[in-house]
Amino acid sequence: MKKRMNFVLFLLWAGSLLHAQENTSSLFDQGNAYYNEANYAEAVNSYKQVLQNGLHSAELYYNLGSAYYRLNQVAESIYYFEKAKKLDPKNEDIKINSSFAQNMTIDAIEPLPESQITQLRNRLFGLMSLDSWSQLCLVFLWLSLGLFLGYLFVFSSNLKRVFFFLSLITSLLFLGSFTVGFSKNALLDQNQFAILFSSKIDVWSEPNQQGELLFILHEGTKVQVLDSLSEWKKIRIENGSEGWFKNGEIKKLID
Repeated sequence: MKKRMNFVLFLLWAGSLLHAQENTSSLFDQGNAYYNEANYAEAVNSYKQVLQNGLHSAELYYNLGSAYYRLNQVAESIYYFEKAKKLDPKNEDIKINSSFAQNMTIDAIEPLPESQITQLRNRLFGLMSLDSWSQLCLVFLWLSLGLFLGYLFVFSSNLKRVFFFLSLITSLLFLGSFTVGFSKNALLDQNQFAILFSSKIDVWSEPNQQGELLFILHEGTKVQVLDSLSEWKKIRIENGSEGWFKNGEIKKLID
């Protein structure tokens, strides 16, 4: 009786999961239909419901960014394009549309030049998303273990050499992909980037208004969050300038 009840509960759970997936797919298609009809506000609502159902993908973020772009909502558009780039860093459509959204911002900030080492690191990290590096790492790990087991159990000396050599190569590839993935994850944790949603903020030299007003930022600007003190947050912008602000809304790109 207990086994039968467990089986029924499993069927109910599987059915509800399938229904949720079908509902999510339907909402996504509905959002696309609204977008194609130029009903961008309703498209955003449908895409947001997909997010609420727990689905996160580069395509979904890209569509949200595009819909907000059509609505001339700069900060939201840039925010979702940036999130799409993190999941699919090599997608040219995302890069192009993100640059269009960036052109809508008021602040023209010239980024600091990067060293050759930093450029090489960023190219390597940008080859795949963090999830893809993790998956590649697991593939090489299992391949390495399988090949090593083959080395242990085959009797032919020639095959042993082949299995050992391939196991060694895949082990090195596992270590390499693990190192890249771990380093990328550490860099993401260290660099807390966010998009400014307030229409305008004043940035001060100190976490109080007795200091010097350094510069003013507007919505859509990408900032790096360095520190916080009570209601104040310390930020850095792409040209290296730093300062403190309060009473402004920012949304971090990594929740």
